[in-house]
Amino acid sequence: MKYIGYVGTYTKGESEGIYSFTLDTKKAIISELKVAATLDNPTYLHVGQNNLYSVVKEGESGGVASFSVDRKSGELTPLNRQVTPGSPPCHLSADVQNQFLFSANYHKGTVESYLIKDGQIQPRADVAHHEGSGPDPRQEKPHTHFAALTPDEKFLVVAELGSDQLNTYQVGEDGKLTSVHRLAVRPGSGPRHLAFHPNEKYAYLLTELSSEIIALHYKAEDGKFVPFQILSAIPDDFQENNQASAIHMSKDGQFLYTANRGHNSIAVFRVHPETGELQWLEHVSTEGDWPRDFALDPSEKFIVASNQNSNNLVLFARDSETGKLTRLHSDVSVPDPVCVKFLPSTDE
Repeated sequence: MKYIGYVGTYTKGESEGIYSFTLDTKKAIISELKVAATLDNPTYLHVGQNNLYSVVKEGESGGVASFSVDRKSGELTPLNRQVTPGSPPCHLSADVQNQFLFSANYHKGTVESYLIKDGQIQPRADVAHHEGSGPDPRQEKPHTHFAALTPDEKFLVVAELGSDQLNTYQVGEDGKLTSVHRLAVRPGSGPRHLAFHPNEKYAYLLTELSSEIIALHYKAEDGKFVPFQILSAIPDDFQENNQASAIHMSKDGQFLYTANRGHNSIAVFRVHPETGELQWLEHVSTEGDWPRDFALDPSEKFIVASNQNSNNLVLFARDSETGKLTRLHSDVSVPDPVCVKFLPSTDE
């Protein structure tokens, strides 16, 4: 089986924009790497069945861009953009039906919502400004890092690195955002990204500054989160700089994976089927520097990770029974890779 993947990048160096690649699961190789779209700083991507949405920088402005996807070739055709003055966002996501698009802006400390029509992004529907700060030097003001809907799509969850909060919003049919709950986590931890368990009862918050995972009970009736476990994403004896970067869960809910920039590893955890608690299994080297992101392929037999500072992708085989990873090769060169996403298979 062959799957099409995409890599979002920084274009401050040799990168030309969004790259596409093919993962051949039979041969267990990554091939056919090429430029799929030319644009500035498409650092984060969201890929639906027929459309791809990207962060974009345009001069002194930033925003979001949409593309249609050729499912056979992976070719991207530009549709439209929505940009506003100032820095571009760092994260974006959409609902299952591709009716809403949400972006988180690290530099502005905001979350923004857009309506989508026929794959095209409409003018910004709403923007919520965050407040607060934290004890870490990087927490001098709000730094919003993640915005995505809960699995039941009742609420929008936003990770606020600058003020150590996990914020929950209701989203109106017109895209208006209404704050309904705020969870304060330990000062200086720096919430970055969130992954939900498929049973929709648990969520796992990755903190960038403290390199921890906070396990949470999700209360679907009111959008609240209640912590029940905290554990480190790096070994206890690792004392050098580390910034946790990405968190993803297997579809069966049995295993959780996080990436560590500095320790340059992917951490593997087993999820208790009854309590949702995590048990550390292993750390696997990403064979490069500063793993910014990774993705499980649609078959979940492989993981592809992006090493930003060493300009390479690394391919792992994933054992679905044990959750453990085996490095296959790490010689796929991509300039300044940030985000990795796969085109969903048609049966998803």
